Amino acid sequence: MTGPKGYRALLAPWVNHKWVTITEKEIRFWNGSKIYLAHCNDEKDRFNYQGAEMHVLMVDELTHFTEIIYRFLRSRVRLVGLEVPEKYKGFFPRILNGSNPGNVGHLWVKGAFVDPAPPMDIRRTSDEEGGLLRQFIPARLEDNPSMLQDDPTYRIRLRGLGSEALVKAMEHGDWNIVEGAYFDGWDPRRHVIEPFRVPDWWVRLRGFDWGSARPFSYGEYAVSDGSRLADGRSYPTGALIRTYEWYGCKRTKEGVAVANTGLKMTAQAIARQIQDTRGHLKFQRSVADPSIFKEDGGISIAEAMEKEGVIWDRADNARVARLGALGGWNQVRDRLAGDDHGPMLYIFKNCTELIRTLPALQHDQLNPEDLDTDGEDHAADELRYACMARPWHRAKVEQEPMKTMQEMTFDEILANQPKNGKEWRV
Repeated sequence: MTGPKGYRALLAPWVNHKWVTITEKEIRFWNGSKIYLAHCNDEKDRFNYQGAEMHVLMVDELTHFTEIIYRFLRSRVRLVGLEVPEKYKGFFPRILNGSNPGNVGHLWVKGAFVDPAPPMDIRRTSDEEGGLLRQFIPARLEDNPSMLQDDPTYRIRLRGLGSEALVKAMEHGDWNIVEGAYFDGWDPRRHVIEPFRVPDWWVRLRGFDWGSARPFSYGEYAVSDGSRLADGRSYPTGALIRTYEWYGCKRTKEGVAVANTGLKMTAQAIARQIQDTRGHLKFQRSVADPSIFKEDGGISIAEAMEKEGVIWDRADNARVARLGALGGWNQVRDRLAGDDHGPMLYIFKNCTELIRTLPALQHDQLNPEDLDTDGEDHAADELRYACMARPWHRAKVEQEPMKTMQEMTFDEILANQPKNGKEWRV
């Protein structure tokens, strides 16, 4: 709306001729057409557009919105009783979205627009996705010549943001880099590995995060004993390796996960499938979301699953460290960082949903020590339970006690002189 290329400047001649009126909420044209200048700050605000008929929907910074908001607004895009001129047929109704990577909607936007097809390809989505033609047009800084012409120092200022991830995301449009990521130590080159047959003697454990309307996450883990595998690989003693996952989320016909939408399966059905497919394995620990042990006038979710043969212990649900106690997220971070021997957490590459969701999780704006629970954090929660069931601490480096002057050799005395002090000579 502002600036030398904004709507006000663009339409100034028409405003002067009374052909256009601009207010804070809309731009009204002489023929009755309108451009509404609107917001949808919270999910409840989407109902302000109930019954609306949008011929063109334009969303700025799409990743700032949840998928629920976008799907609702998209349902309002329609043409009723209007004849589109021949040369414009197929172009309307229309949705135009612009966005940078990152923020709360990063995962669902990436899954809906970026991942399913190569850039510039036009594809028709399934009926459940609206049946619309969809195209992803990547945008890099050099694709905006007017910006470079009008503001030639912009690239330099962009690189001065102080965040390499943010610069790459904004300068190159890289959707695999997430600024503000909670797990900034995540690196798929270090943490994602090819699957292998887990030795029978390795300790196994599993975790579970309950969800119905939201996804549930079931994961299995093995603890390395440091021995060399048949293919020559080895992992540090005590390293936690995620070997299997079942992520209960809704998917489109194309197999794309519908962000943060569960299957609404019953606890008994989940437990039966776990028993049918994974019941042959023996686990030393099985930990689950403590909320499944709550009883609200009937048997708990945990008890319902136990009747099907899947028995859980309460997971340690500490998210952040308090009063000296362990924090679950710190355990995940520490294992990702590891020590001189390498990371202490590895993920089989077939655990695609943890690999998809973990790097996109953001900090909670009100509590930076915690992550934003509005994100798709179910696999991360289940990972946290597993890490807390097998705590790991980086070994302290033992320092040798300081020698007295009488215990030192002449060379040691010279080597320990203060660098900025006055030297003495013999």
